[in-house]
Amino acid sequence: MDVQETACRDAFAELSSPAWIHDPYPFLRWLREHDPVHRAASGLFLLSRHADISWAFKATGDAFRGPATGEPARYFPRAARSLSLNLLASTLAMKDPPTHTRLRRLISRDFTMRQIDNLRPSIARIVAARLDSMAPALERGEAVDLHREFALALPMLVFAELFGMPQDDMFRLAPGIGAILEGLSPHASDSQLAAADAASARVQAYFGDLIQCKRTNPRHDIVSMLVGAHDDDADRLSDAELISMLWGMLLGGFTTTAASIDHAVLAMLAYPQQRHWLQADAAGVKAFVEEVLRCDAPVMFSSIPRIAQRDIELGGVVIPKNADVRVLIASGNRDPDAFADPDRFDPARFYGTSPGMSTEGKIMLSFGHGIHFCLGAQLARVQLAESLPQIQARFPTLALAEQPTRKPSAFLRTFRALPVRLQAQGS
Repeated sequence: MDVQETACRDAFAELSSPAWIHDPYPFLRWLREHDPVHRAASGLFLLSRHADISWAFKATGDAFRGPATGEPARYFPRAARSLSLNLLASTLAMKDPPTHTRLRRLISRDFTMRQIDNLRPSIARIVAARLDSMAPALERGEAVDLHREFALALPMLVFAELFGMPQDDMFRLAPGIGAILEGLSPHASDSQLAAADAASARVQAYFGDLIQCKRTNPRHDIVSMLVGAHDDDADRLSDAELISMLWGMLLGGFTTTAASIDHAVLAMLAYPQQRHWLQADAAGVKAFVEEVLRCDAPVMFSSIPRIAQRDIELGGVVIPKNADVRVLIASGNRDPDAFADPDRFDPARFYGTSPGMSTEGKIMLSFGHGIHFCLGAQLARVQLAESLPQIQARFPTLALAEQPTRKPSAFLRTFRALPVRLQAQGS
């Protein structure tokens, strides 16, 4: 497709095509410039400009709402019989106030910034151990798949630590997470949805057993805290609500964090002149991490429906009441109206600012915004911040062994393999 000359009938189909899997950004640029409020063949609307996306995030609860009980089946007939879609409908991200307010409060009283920061030493130890396991092969001159050996393994082990579950259990559950995410795409096939449902059933059953275990034998982990009583608060999450929350946390923070680690390592290799940020203070590391998340958002567009509460006009297009609206996060992060020279990798644009905010006061969209801001954003940031300086210090001559291979997905910017090796000194 020549995006300069041809109208786009369905952006989902284009983003799924092999032509754009490796580099979707020229197509996203065309979409912003020519069809920023795009109506896909399915009837979904896609927003691609930063201003429209950030407004839509903030307008949830006003111009937009989450789907009401039973409503997903009207938009997606398969939702009535799909475990994965029903679990998605029960997650925090799909709820509006006051239900959302209650659930977020109950989760946030235990899943705090302090709780995540207390994991830093454990995360640093996990990072060092994974790099130790890679070192012998790299030092023998062999290629190592960093995606499998590090980027995927790290969030698995961190979630096992966070949830207080055996590492082997997490490694058994993890392969199904990608299948669930693909099944939640608006354009998933019946076979993809069936695979997602099978994986969701395994996760659901496991977390049900884990909750009972923590109730009778609590430890110092987030699941034990969430099932425990609070003397100052009689309200608590039901088992169904807790399973939904754990399922959503795993989906939202596993594959996406792995993809962000992959993208961060590729940025280190592609822009060696920017590695000094990883040898600086915490603010420098944070700036590098934020720019990675902006340049290559792991999730292309939102999987969460935003239902228009009224007719909405954007860019000369009327989005009718009750239409399902999604936002193209990856496009908004590359919008030149928000980020100058947006295709340039420049951590300076986030140096000395609050997380997610550029020096020009623009929001990096990868974690969302507003009431549905990602609950696990800090956990992902800590994993990246603990990983990158250690990789840089341990393997300063790291290089690509061959070109990485991506999974063919319109939804997730993920990898199948990222082979690396150590480059000989002076090469």
